[in-house]
Amino acid sequence: MEKFIKLVTTAVPLPIENIDTDQIIPARFLKVTDKIGFGNNLFRDWRFDDKDEIITSFALNDKKYSGSILVAGDNFGCGSSREHAAWALADYGFKVIVSSYFADIFKGNALNNGLLPILVSPEFLKEITTIIQENPSTNLCVNLEEQTIAVENSALIADFEIDAYKKICMINGFDDIDFLINNKDKIEAFEKGKITAVQA
Repeated sequence: MEKFIKLVTTAVPLPIENIDTDQIIPARFLKVTDKIGFGNNLFRDWRFDDKDEIITSFALNDKKYSGSILVAGDNFGCGSSREHAAWALADYGFKVIVSSYFADIFKGNALNNGLLPILVSPEFLKEITTIIQENPSTNLCVNLEEQTIAVENSALIADFEIDAYKKICMINGFDDIDFLINNKDKIEAFEKGKITAVQA
């Protein structure tokens, strides 16, 4: 995975509540196990009509919006536990998803795939959504080390929580196997009784 320390980018607003994993990546596209290419079918039934024509009014098709942050509505990633939803979002180019609530399984799948889910208050979510809609060139600044998300050139900022282990992994670009390999010497020393705990 890529290292994630700080991200400054514009964002795409998608203020729809209860977006489930079947809307994120419809079940008919789950026939392969390779992560590559899933982004092509992200929100497929919202991005295209039944004639496979682009729906220009949908946010991801609206040329005024761009960036690698998706600012979604409440309860994002509910529904089935398919990891393909995180694959599709990451493959499309999103690095951060902002919501006021995430389904637990989706949140875990996102973190395992280098996608940062940022939980904010409903009030903060509404504020940044409005700002982006009114000025699509607005940058959001995500600082993983400090665990903050802010609107650039403003006083609007919020803290967010993240599991300490997943934070270490994302900052270093580690998956679970990379983390173990990076701590190989410490693990071996622990097994030999030379240290009492293995710390990151």
